[in-house]
Amino acid sequence: MENITMSTKYEPQKIEQGRYDWWLQGKFFEAQNDVNKKPYTIVIPPPNVTGKLHLGHAWDTTLQDILTRMKRMQGYDVLWLPGMDHAGIATQAKVEEKLREEGKSRYDLGREKFLEETWKWKEEYATFIRKQWAKLGLGLDYTKERFTLDEGLSKAVREVFVTLYEEGLIYRGEYIINWDPATKTALSDIEVIHKDVQGAFYHMNYPLADGSGFIEIATTRPETMLGDTAVAVHPSDERYQHLIGKTVKLPIVGREIPIVADHYVDMEFGSGAVKITPAHDPNDFEVGNRHQLERVLVMNEDGTMNENAGKYQGMDRFDCRKQIVKDLQEAGVLFEIEDHLHSVGHSERSGAVVEPYLSTQWFVKMQPLAEKAIELQQSEEKVHFVPERFEKTYMHWMENIHDWCISRQLWWGHRIPAWYHKQTGEIYVGHEAPADEENWEQEQDVLDTWFSSALWPFSTMGWPDTEAEDFKHYYPTDCLVTGYDIISFWVSRMIFQAKKFTDQRPFKDVLIHGLIRAEDGRKMSKSLGNGIDPMDVIDKYGADTLRYFLATGSSPGQDLRFSMEKIESIWNFANKIWNASRFALMNMDGMTYDEIDLTGKQSVADKWILTRLNDTIDAVTKLAEKYEFGEVGRALYNFIWDDFCDWYIEMAKLPLYGEDETAKKMTRSVLAHVLDQTLRLLHPFMPFITEEIWQHLPHKGESITVSQWPTVDTRYTDHEAANEMKLLMDIIRSVRNIRAEVNTPMSKQIKLLLKAKDEKILTALENNKKYIEKFCNPQNLELGTNIEMPEKAMSAVVTGVELFLPLADLINIEEELARLQKEWDKWNKEVERVQKKLANERFVAKAPEAVVNEERAKEKDYLEKKQTVEKRITELKEM
Repeated sequence: MENITMSTKYEPQKIEQGRYDWWLQGKFFEAQNDVNKKPYTIVIPPPNVTGKLHLGHAWDTTLQDILTRMKRMQGYDVLWLPGMDHAGIATQAKVEEKLREEGKSRYDLGREKFLEETWKWKEEYATFIRKQWAKLGLGLDYTKERFTLDEGLSKAVREVFVTLYEEGLIYRGEYIINWDPATKTALSDIEVIHKDVQGAFYHMNYPLADGSGFIEIATTRPETMLGDTAVAVHPSDERYQHLIGKTVKLPIVGREIPIVADHYVDMEFGSGAVKITPAHDPNDFEVGNRHQLERVLVMNEDGTMNENAGKYQGMDRFDCRKQIVKDLQEAGVLFEIEDHLHSVGHSERSGAVVEPYLSTQWFVKMQPLAEKAIELQQSEEKVHFVPERFEKTYMHWMENIHDWCISRQLWWGHRIPAWYHKQTGEIYVGHEAPADEENWEQEQDVLDTWFSSALWPFSTMGWPDTEAEDFKHYYPTDCLVTGYDIISFWVSRMIFQAKKFTDQRPFKDVLIHGLIRAEDGRKMSKSLGNGIDPMDVIDKYGADTLRYFLATGSSPGQDLRFSMEKIESIWNFANKIWNASRFALMNMDGMTYDEIDLTGKQSVADKWILTRLNDTIDAVTKLAEKYEFGEVGRALYNFIWDDFCDWYIEMAKLPLYGEDETAKKMTRSVLAHVLDQTLRLLHPFMPFITEEIWQHLPHKGESITVSQWPTVDTRYTDHEAANEMKLLMDIIRSVRNIRAEVNTPMSKQIKLLLKAKDEKILTALENNKKYIEKFCNPQNLELGTNIEMPEKAMSAVVTGVELFLPLADLINIEEELARLQKEWDKWNKEVERVQKKLANERFVAKAPEAVVNEERAKEKDYLEKKQTVEKRITELKEM
């Protein structure tokens, strides 16, 4: 217990300063590699080294921190592994942008120097990210930190690539891929964002080569017609039977191309005839394969037209479109331009319109890998999605899988471990370069970023060395926390790669959260200017406030709306905790941990708060295990604010300021115990304030981070005392409410009559008379079972007791009757609701007996209250 007095003011900036370094120096977050302890592992979804972290990262990592802090306190050997992703395209684009500002390009530097510059960028931004992790208070084990381009991960990547290649699951081929002309690289399907764009359908007549007429086609991309190698019609379309096998003359180009029959064509759409451009459309590529058509590529990698485009060579693709439309109109070929809203793919990274493009790339054959991943979900060892509905998203992607284009035309990334013989063109794939290296040239392309991050859960643990200590002890991991937006990108790939290479699931659970939106529900974005920097929120309100808001603001899978009003109310909550703790510490009189003793005589308030503490421990633990952090937040808030601060501390003042030393000692012990246990429950959510207060409390151990997680102690559960306390609270609330209704301040003494339903309740009232006197301030307090209703009195009904406050000179009978009528309406509604439920045969038959009994008890209670109010209305009317 530190001897420093707690500051009178809650100032998060002061208490958070230096605490993180203290935790790191104490090595509290370091995994112990203790084979006698059950491991609990989370690998951080590695942030990209492209910039600073945003609110989504803060949310994601806060949830992970809560889980790992809780498990550490529960005695698990916790590994929360930090790391970052090299983020191929995104990082290279940032570095190239920086070079452009300096008037340079990557080609001026050459590959080696460019990579040196990129590593410098990585170190700079990795430092930013670590500072932000520290500011958030994340309990990461930095001794295990990894990077997706470090040597260990590179080894794992090579192992996977070589294995898949040797098994025929990686191949090199010419296919239509998504091409980003801005970054000049291939993109996988999920790196393409589709947006509705106002475009046009261009209707043209292609003349038949024999001069006998025309065939009508329509296209949204007229610039690609320069690469047409056929026109296709449906084999069953009677309109075109006589034309199949004939040729048309391709306008502008003058090349003769055949008319082919193919089931791909939709007879109902447009004219029922389509142009086929195998080098610029994925469906046309397949048609071309079936009919052995030539593939004519008419564009360069940068989106300009190439030598096959004839007079349009060197023009940008969109400028070419305008010119070709003009030329076709002048030639009388293009006869109609129809407005058309259609979905156009854009590069997720550069924003450029994606071009379907014929290219030689490396691919992963996905079907065999997907089948094993689907089988896994039908076994007991499946990956559990939380919420369950997201398993459908995952399964849909797996069941509709396409081969994965894994090569990227970049310099930053894992260079593909393939070499081409300079003379023969033979391909060699291996862990190292061929022995006679001078005769071989390594593939220039690198692997898709997701290829290495798909291995993250096991490559970070020392795999492919299956005897590595971390791999044996900490893998598979326990929980992956991520957003629903990357289930297809990343989660799916980790599962099929883990199943393939470790024959296990990579994680037991996937906790899915949503997106953080602005207060009005719109997505946060730079263009809208509605983004919030998490570090700004921390600077003003503290990390604990931000963390509590993020963790408790929504349920799993749901989006979260940022709200400054809620942030402020959580700061008030933290301030309340601070002030309550200061009060408790001031009254502990320097007590030590060994002096905390709960075995003596306890007041009803002591028994009640200890019972409520047990209830809260039980609820928080169970809800947290189910990832229901919003509900955990509510349980903690209600217990701390209402039960502990508003009620117990107020009631504790009676013995603390009284003369009974035994009662004083017990109250101090209860305060110390309840505060200690509550801080531990709250610690994973608010690590800084809880550590600060805990260090002032009588405690055992160096840090709250490694203290024991609270467990229910049944010795201190007393439901009878809890019911007595509830009765007292109901009475005090009712008296306060009545006083408020008739504007009678608490300072003014009144006469209070309490009519108990039976002797047991009367005894409870007599035993706890001091609380009623303290908090109701009666001049006269009358207790009994046969109390007569005084004339012109305010009244209220609580379970087991009728309250009467004779306020003849203050009361307005008409107003009191109106109030009682409202109360009668309330109890009548409750009676109707519960009776309707009990009249439902299905509910009574299917609900657990305890639930049905609880509803019957409610019915009895509500009927009693309703009848009492009816009686009071009758009496008042007779006054």
